[in-house]
Amino acid sequence: MDKQSDQITDIFGRKHDYLRISLTDRCNLRCTYCMPEEGIALRPKKEFMTSEEVIQIASTFVELGVKKIRLTGGEPLLKKDFINILNQLSNLGVEISITTNGVLLHKFFDALLTAGVNNINISLDTLKQNQFNLLTRRDYFNIVYQNIEKAIELFDEIKLNIVLIKGKNDDEIKDFIELTKYKFLNIRFIEYMPFDGNKWRKDLTVTQQDIDTILSSEYGVSCLKLKDEAHSTSKNFKIENYIGSFGFINTITNPFCDSCNRIRLTADGKLKNCLFSSNEMNLLEPLRKGEEIKSLILKNILAKHQKHGGINSFEKDSHIYNKNRTMIAIGG
Repeated sequence: MDKQSDQITDIFGRKHDYLRISLTDRCNLRCTYCMPEEGIALRPKKEFMTSEEVIQIASTFVELGVKKIRLTGGEPLLKKDFINILNQLSNLGVEISITTNGVLLHKFFDALLTAGVNNINISLDTLKQNQFNLLTRRDYFNIVYQNIEKAIELFDEIKLNIVLIKGKNDDEIKDFIELTKYKFLNIRFIEYMPFDGNKWRKDLTVTQQDIDTILSSEYGVSCLKLKDEAHSTSKNFKIENYIGSFGFINTITNPFCDSCNRIRLTADGKLKNCLFSSNEMNLLEPLRKGEEIKSLILKNILAKHQKHGGINSFEKDSHIYNKNRTMIAIGG
């Protein structure tokens, strides 16, 4: 293939240069919107990518023009060989970032800095310890918050990911925004999304109208709209004279599909061209047979739907997204 055609491009002309790799579907939290209450079935280790296979597949994506790789999970820091994977990926000449729940982050600060990581996304859905315990079904709030504070000191960019659920944490929107007054943080409020087993309902969604009402009543004209970067998933704002910023990712009600440049690789080596698509391309099996996988990657992206993995209505098309994986098995 020539250089122009040997890129990950779909039929709508979207070039995909951002790869999210799930290193494991294991997690040390049990967040209600991510993992079913009964958990997920344990699978044999051989069904998942080895560290060597992660590097091999990632290298192929880099050859196809990927410029950024984000490591996710489950919880990626639970991956036994995480530091080795991190170091090898850092040699590929692309930007490396990570999304974590922050529980183990203090053990990996040095390794992340050595590998050149300067962008970390940390999930924190509430600033209330009791509510944290309810949402995550675990008691790690203090260590997570301490690690966030330390990460702000050490890294160039820290983003906090908050999944908004009506009646659970929507009363904390202002509390999170107030963190940006004195902390160099980017707060990202994420719309509650439907996946198998997480009991999504439309009435649990915090709408943009709800958000606009809060911003208008609390901040008025001091709430400033920022210019969004290319391929940004969020609509970004800041409060005048505050150090940090915040944004809203409304994946369902205000999708960013037109500029999507993202690809997902699951921990068991399946390629997903959309978060909501139940169609997957197995890369691990042909890789283990010694077959080339470039053509499979390109074929999968060519089959990508224009919007939401082919879902037209999240209320009416539950039969589609219920065939999808749980969020923890996809990767954050």
